[in-house]
Amino acid sequence: MTATGYSLPHPASDSGWPARPATGPVQATVSVPGSKSLTNRKLVLAALADGPSVLSSPLHSDDSARMIGALRALGVEIEEVAGTGRFGPDLHVVPPTSFRGDTVVDCGQAGTVMRFIAPLAGLAHGDVTITAHDSALHRPMGEMIKALREIGADIDDGGTWSLPFTVRGRGHIRGGEVTIDASGSSQFVSGLLLAAPRFDVGLHVIHSGERLPSLPHIDMTIETLGRRGIQVERPAPNEWLVPAGIPRGRDAAIEPDLSNAAPFLAAALLTQGSVTIPAWPASSTQPGALLPEILSLLGAKVSRRGGALTVVGGPRIAGVDLDLTAASELTPTLFALAAFADAPTTLHGIGHIRGHETNRIDALVTNLRALGGDAEELPDGIRINPRPLRGGVWRAFHDHRIATAGALVGLRVPGVEVDDIGTTAKTMPEFPALWHDMLDATPAE
Repeated sequence: MTATGYSLPHPASDSGWPARPATGPVQATVSVPGSKSLTNRKLVLAALADGPSVLSSPLHSDDSARMIGALRALGVEIEEVAGTGRFGPDLHVVPPTSFRGDTVVDCGQAGTVMRFIAPLAGLAHGDVTITAHDSALHRPMGEMIKALREIGADIDDGGTWSLPFTVRGRGHIRGGEVTIDASGSSQFVSGLLLAAPRFDVGLHVIHSGERLPSLPHIDMTIETLGRRGIQVERPAPNEWLVPAGIPRGRDAAIEPDLSNAAPFLAAALLTQGSVTIPAWPASSTQPGALLPEILSLLGAKVSRRGGALTVVGGPRIAGVDLDLTAASELTPTLFALAAFADAPTTLHGIGHIRGHETNRIDALVTNLRALGGDAEELPDGIRINPRPLRGGVWRAFHDHRIATAGALVGLRVPGVEVDDIGTTAKTMPEFPALWHDMLDATPAE
């Protein structure tokens, strides 16, 4: 499946978005909105809880709006309330007595919504049809459909093993033991674990695939469950036991999205500048928590002070060999950095990102070659051979992370134009404004 096969949910402007070249070393402090992954997990658990919850500093984006809309369709009350965060209101969540059926859930492009809502739909009283934007109907769902059927859910997919499909909710799911190949997405495991406490007998999940991508996201799910009183056991590395029970209603704060901070930190390396991200957690299950280590390998100086993370770029960007199995969502940012490294770079452990918002490997390689660069697809990754680049159109392929990679390349290459910067609204609507603010804070040489 190629990146060019999907239609765009956000119309590109006639002229595109000119990526601004840096006029000197970037010197900026950038606050980023809350984590998408944490926001959507905590919304689901608040909907399953035994009482109300308030989520503070949540992400307000297309993906989180889709999750809120999906939960409201199932009868969950979610109200925006005054908060202290700079990026929008807090969320007050009141779980329903029982989930409502006879409804349609449109997931848009949000993988977390389609994978997290499908198990909840089986708990509803009535049919729940789950669909998505045309550009997301290709996203893998067959393993989730198979797993839910094995534990008692009734699903009508018309024999396609894909979206759209209808879950015929009966008010409960039996649960028990299920084996699933989550090689295509760790969200399959997380979606099952989140709903598992409300299954009749809990759940024993066994992953059968050769590799499990984005393991930190599963750790995030387990930690989020634990904070609401549901303790997940791990009898083996690829097995999880979730007891039956009801998560506790509790207020929870959302960490900044560390992966969305990646392009800003990368700007420090590309310009030999300095970028600081406030409120960087001391420890986190977000894959973006690996950024300090990775950026250090590439030649950055990384420091923490007063709860903030600062990255300072040096005179070179090192070519590296990186296994990104645990943090594949960082691939577009690291790809952009690798295009300006002093030696070739290989990124591997990322074959599954061909099934994300777009085929990310194909999209990145296609874009770089269009600007005169040299990159090649590998069975499980990409190899980038640095060479001089020229200006031109950088196609977003309706993927937020591909779009931000184009902005990064444009820091060093005049004349780069991102055709659809609006797609960043999927996880960070503020990206264009924050990017310009960062560059405006940079003194001209």
